[in-house]
Amino acid sequence: MSEQLKVPTMAEFMAEGKQPEILFWVGSAGSYDDRAKKITKAFVKVLHKANVDFAVLGTEESNTGDVAKRAGNEFLFQMQAVMNIEVLNAYEVKRIVTCDPHSFNCIKNEYPSLGGNYDVIHHTQYIQELMEAGRLTIEGNTYKGKRITFHDPCYLGRANKVYDAPRNVLKTTNATLTEMKRHKGTALCCGAGGAQMFKDAEPGNKEINVLRTEDALETNPDIIATGCPYCNTMMTDGIKAKEKEGTVTVLDVAELIANS
Repeated sequence: MSEQLKVPTMAEFMAEGKQPEILFWVGSAGSYDDRAKKITKAFVKVLHKANVDFAVLGTEESNTGDVAKRAGNEFLFQMQAVMNIEVLNAYEVKRIVTCDPHSFNCIKNEYPSLGGNYDVIHHTQYIQELMEAGRLTIEGNTYKGKRITFHDPCYLGRANKVYDAPRNVLKTTNATLTEMKRHKGTALCCGAGGAQMFKDAEPGNKEINVLRTEDALETNPDIIATGCPYCNTMMTDGIKAKEKEGTVTVLDVAELIANS
């Protein structure tokens, strides 16, 4: 990473006897998937622009155990969770921000019973906070005249009722925000959280990510905005399936703000 994208670790903060404002939980996709890494970098760029003191765990961050829990392996989930909680508590972490709704949901709702009590928020909520505090402002009209539709991630929307923050942030880009017929509480899953990413649809059925992409395309968008790296993958694949790569782009909210 270039100097302007310097990412300090909790260990570095600890060595100086300081605490960051937030811990940025990068998550598995944001750490390893090439496409999702761009979302990670975009959010880091936003944090730098707002002069936020933040840190990551770096190599001390492990998988939340969310996937194991969804698959029914409670033992593996608890092993992963307790290991992460020990690290977080050792650093006296108070506030966690993540771009991954799965990590958000898991750490927010399932870690407390194992001793991990933190203020956990999604990156769209944090970006809205920074804007409301006057720490982050949109400087250009990069997206003026563009049509954007937002796909609600399941673990952000239905599971945690976070609907307004991503939309409020997107409105600051001066783009026209259009809603799909199925949105907020009635939004269709992209399929990733339901493991459809790893299997084909049942015979005679259409792939769920293609169905969701068709919902988005009905709004005649220039951009499909997402707030989840897995949704980003599924919607991007849907755009390819509908042969719309030349006219429609899939971007995370953090990328849209970083570009602005």
